[in-house]
Amino acid sequence: MPAFDEEDLPRKRKVHEIGEDLTKLSVDELTDRIAHLRAEIERLEAAIAAKRSSADIAASFFKR
Repeated sequence: MPAFDEEDLPRKRKVHEIGEDLTKLSVDELTDRIAHLRAEIERLEAAIAAKRSSADIAASFFKR
């Protein structure tokens, strides 16, 4: 038996859920969510760029 249950661990609060009702949020809360989402978009774009770079390097290596 594990020393702890996974259910006892604190859960990470979601910053935003797509399609969520926004009517109860303040302007500051909405602005904060936009900032978090923009940061996540930048992180995703960086991951895409890294994967494309790796794929380009591999493609150029195997074309020899």
